[in-house]
Amino acid sequence: MAANVEVAPAPIAQTATPDRIMQLGLGFWGSKTLLSAVELGLFTELACGPLNADEIAVRLQLHPRSVRDFLDALVALGILEREHGQYRNTPEADVFLDRRKPSYVGGMLEMANARLYANWGSLTQALRSGQLPDTAKGSNPFDALYADPQGLCEFLSAMTGISLGIAREIAAKFPWRNYQTFVDIGCAQGGAPVQMALAHTHLHGAGFDLPQVGPIFEDYAASFGLSQRLRFQAGSFMSDPLPSADVLVMGHILHDWDLETKRMLLAKAYEALPSGGSLIVYEALIDDDRRQNAFGLLMSLNMLIETPGGFDFTGADCSAWMRDAGFRQTRVEHLAGAHSMVIGIK
Repeated sequence: MAANVEVAPAPIAQTATPDRIMQLGLGFWGSKTLLSAVELGLFTELACGPLNADEIAVRLQLHPRSVRDFLDALVALGILEREHGQYRNTPEADVFLDRRKPSYVGGMLEMANARLYANWGSLTQALRSGQLPDTAKGSNPFDALYADPQGLCEFLSAMTGISLGIAREIAAKFPWRNYQTFVDIGCAQGGAPVQMALAHTHLHGAGFDLPQVGPIFEDYAASFGLSQRLRFQAGSFMSDPLPSADVLVMGHILHDWDLETKRMLLAKAYEALPSGGSLIVYEALIDDDRRQNAFGLLMSLNMLIETPGGFDFTGADCSAWMRDAGFRQTRVEHLAGAHSMVIGIK
């Protein structure tokens, strides 16, 4: 029998510190501080003009004990600015966190605060079971959203704010001059169709989504003077055939579903397209080596705790599924930030 041998621990580099580990491990501190600020309406209040800590405490009904720590933490996190005791929004906060602006993305953060924050506390359970955590079972957030007209409007507006830069990149990078018509599948408010129609005046498009979305889509398109070139078509991409057009677009759709459903939706898209037509799938695609796009990988973990079978994927994965569906040619192009698109040509 071999004798027990003690192995000396590897030496620690003199420059090594636990700072990065601690920052990552306690990252929820900063996240929850931001989410609470959104919930309180702090950024909307400051969009009207700078305020001091006492004024903010009164307007938001905050206890004086920690109001300065709360506000100065947001300064240190780079989301507020402070000068001569007066707090104001950073340019980013002013554009994206003021509820009165069409660019407001706080609706997504409000959902994160109300639902995702608690559900992520059950990640370990979900990793062990491969199933929705107990906190998420029996509470489909989309069912609640579509049943609440005001909540649905706010959510779809938030999706537009988040996707606006991505939509502009698609409008700029895809060869729209070769096509005449398009349909955005799961169109939400219509942010992507509007950007494509604004950039290419020859295009006529449609948004395809559940009937409740129709009035919101039509109002948004009309606000840009695009009612003649953008229309809404009601339907379910799960149970109905997809509309036919030269180009179909699926943004943030496939990652909600299991592999069988992903393949089914791609097959439906293939059937709906004419020969030479194109499908655009855009997501926070995980890099093929699965080392760099942390946002895409974390989004996939979010699908674990939010959906029965959803997961995110690489560009190579999506390209292979498209080819299996019959697409003769595919390519992957980076868009903005963590997002890329996969283009399949029939």
